[in-house]
Amino acid sequence: MLDRNDILAFEQSRSRLLGLAYRILGSWADAEDAVQDTFLKWQGTDRSPVENPASWLTTACTRRCIDMLRAPNRARVDYVGPWLPEPIQTATSAFPENGQLLASTLSTAFLLMLERLTPKERAAYLLHDIFERPYPEIARTLALQESTCRKLVSRARKNIAHSKVRHVTPVARQEELLAAFEVAISSGGTGPLATLLSDEIELSADSGGKVPTIQQVLHGKDAVLAFLAQARQWWSTYDWVAAEINGGRSILLRKDGVTQASISFAYDECGAVTRIYIMRNPDKLSRLHESRTLE
Repeated sequence: MLDRNDILAFEQSRSRLLGLAYRILGSWADAEDAVQDTFLKWQGTDRSPVENPASWLTTACTRRCIDMLRAPNRARVDYVGPWLPEPIQTATSAFPENGQLLASTLSTAFLLMLERLTPKERAAYLLHDIFERPYPEIARTLALQESTCRKLVSRARKNIAHSKVRHVTPVARQEELLAAFEVAISSGGTGPLATLLSDEIELSADSGGKVPTIQQVLHGKDAVLAFLAQARQWWSTYDWVAAEINGGRSILLRKDGVTQASISFAYDECGAVTRIYIMRNPDKLSRLHESRTLE
């Protein structure tokens, strides 16, 4: 049985555990499962020798996430079309002192970069650079030598630095993009939008094969603008709702109160749009109406 202090210790860690699990797994549903499994393990363990409940819970949650990553059903060989992380509505304004840092580690571009790391690289990097856990604790969590954990973090840092996904574009620039994007869809005027797009712009849509959408990644301004010109015949009939998704200004397309799509963006260091991410998979959109406050 958990006493009041045990429950309090878990609840004080819940936001951090969800933030860690979501970044590792790229799925809010899976993150909730991992945190629930951590709670059940906490409930069933002998807690009397536990000196630091937060550290114990972080270790248990991390190990559960790694196990989930390695599970056979995590393979995406049968996934139809591009896979994107499950989008979440965020509230980084709840953390005014580190809102930009928080946003930079929740973006779709950052989560996709984490997908290219090994499970232990991903966990070690997040634990050290994002959640500021010391190397001795990370070594115990991952059951590795401390020197090995340092190497894992170093390799992850190099890959993430090379991909340039940790910067945050000013909100004013993001709002400018949203306005130009809506003009392009509502009126067909793509001139203002075209000036904001990188020459290397890519557009990808995740439907999971459950609803109609493009099945290949589009490359270059001409292909992206041509797609948007075609999409406006459908999108212009939806209600457009501005939202903060994964720490960035984004768009929700709704019909009869139901979210049909989310559209989010990635930018380079000069503020040009490098990626457009469209989520159409209804399973991944089903929880998007809830705003998440997490660390």
